[in-house]
Amino acid sequence: MNMNQMMQQARKMQEQMAKVEEELTSTTVDASAGGGMVKVTVNGSMMLESITIDPEAVDPDDIEMLQDMIVAAVNEAQRGVSEIASRQMSAVTGGLNLPGMPF
Repeated sequence: MNMNQMMQQARKMQEQMAKVEEELTSTTVDASAGGGMVKVTVNGSMMLESITIDPEAVDPDDIEMLQDMIVAAVNEAQRGVSEIASRQMSAVTGGLNLPGMPF
């Protein structure tokens, strides 16, 4: 393989990675905790978009449980986004672990 071919392949991979990153911005992952009492949506940029709390989850005597459910739901949604991003990037890179890639 000559240098020109390598540069073309690198350019193509960069374009594919940019496309994946763009697609990720429109991706959302829903997750829940506490048997669905807390539901969240996280986007492909790992930003929390929405949170829904069942009124029954609000117990003034046990705020810690509600806080734990929120954290668990957000963490699960973020884990889902990471898995999607990793899968999509791996498809582009052929499973290569490229330095500087967050996934």
